[in-house]
Amino acid sequence: MSKTFKTIAVFQYSSEAQIVKGRLESDGIKVFLFDDLTIDTDPLVSNAIGGIKLKVLSSQEKEAIQIIDSIGKYSIDDEGNSINCPKCDSKKIELFSTVKDMKSLFWFIFGMLFSALPFYTKYKYRCQNCDTEFNLK
Repeated sequence: MSKTFKTIAVFQYSSEAQIVKGRLESDGIKVFLFDDLTIDTDPLVSNAIGGIKLKVLSSQEKEAIQIIDSIGKYSIDDEGNSINCPKCDSKKIELFSTVKDMKSLFWFIFGMLFSALPFYTKYKYRCQNCDTEFNLK
């Protein structure tokens, strides 16, 4: 049996990686996170170093990928129902933050200059199929 690890997923945030790691470990899969502590100390370097790598034993790769694929990756509303795109009715919707108005731009610049977290951010949903951006009502 091979004792080598293989990267099967990459995450931008440590919290996402920890949730998937917990799920895989509960199913008996040996999991190792790489670069999670580096990104926890400075989240802004996540894109620069390629995110948090989730690695599993090579012998458990197929089983781990099946489990990850079974986890819902897209946005749901407060009642647990999937959010559909108003244009194409797709369920592949992701939440993202945007800096498109003066208020959010001001707070973004303030945060960068004074090493503070931004106080104001707008969130929208984006369809991965047709790139439609929308808000929930």
